[in-house]
Amino acid sequence: MKFRFGIVGAVLLTALLASAQKVETDYDHQYDFSRLHTFTVKFGSVWNNPLQQERAKEDIVRQLEAKGWTPAPDDASADAVVVIHGATQNEKSLDTWYSGGGWGWGPGMATTTVNTVRVGTMVVDVFDAKTKKLVFRGKASDDISDKPEKNAKKIDKAVEKMFKDFPPKPKNG
Repeated sequence: MKFRFGIVGAVLLTALLASAQKVETDYDHQYDFSRLHTFTVKFGSVWNNPLQQERAKEDIVRQLEAKGWTPAPDDASADAVVVIHGATQNEKSLDTWYSGGGWGWGPGMATTTVNTVRVGTMVVDVFDAKTKKLVFRGKASDDISDKPEKNAKKIDKAVEKMFKDFPPKPKNG
């Protein structure tokens, strides 16, 4: 019985860790996004990996085109300016493993290890090109893999989640 609960717990923990990607969006609830039809994309910061940076841009362009938006040749002819920011940082995590009885069922032991994890964060801002007003912000963060193809998939998934309900409908009143 205890063994089955252990397996179920391990499967749930693995599922939670596998979905560690965090994506958040916010927008101006009064803004009328139906005014925006064309866009340009810029980088607000230079990433450590220009290849991943370009992949992120391609993913964003693909999502916006799927929503009916058209890339504009320059800022002057665009309705919206999309700015991509990217950053990485090291975060510490504590992992504690229990062995033996513990929890009141006999002697047990706990071992805690400190791990350093590289986390990447991407922020996508959409500005009204005419007023220069920020109208939408998407933010995604996830652990960075040593394998570029995994990171490319994570970026693609993050952008897909970010623009799932885009453009948002105004919430008047």
